[in-house]
Amino acid sequence: QVQLVESGGGLVQAGGSLRLSCAASGLTFSHYTMGWFRQAPGKEHEFVAAIRWSGGATTYSKSVKGRFTISRDNAKNTVYLQMTSLKPEDTAVYYCAAILPSHTVISTIDEYDYWGQGTQVTVSS
Repeated sequence: QVQLVESGGGLVQAGGSLRLSCAASGLTFSHYTMGWFRQAPGKEHEFVAAIRWSGGATTYSKSVKGRFTISRDNAKNTVYLQMTSLKPEDTAVYYCAAILPSHTVISTIDEYDYWGQGTQVTVSS
């Protein structure tokens, strides 16, 4: 059974930092591109960032570029999202997801093969 388990969410003040982790099991982690999405109350899933399965190339949404950093540790089967300069509008449930490299669209969660249950991030003003 493939599982993606997010952790590291919580309450933080605006301008603060937080690091999310996503531990994967049941799949060959190094074969998958990994992504982060978020969903605020009443809104659709929003693409945040992705890191390729090979080469480490990264992609970010315009809203987080320069503030968030995605990384991965294949030895630990874990992908991270380092968030800095957090804003209240970053408040959402954050999900990690895994997609096979055969997919060309990495910014739509429906294209991903697996995703986790999410972790809540709340940024206060």
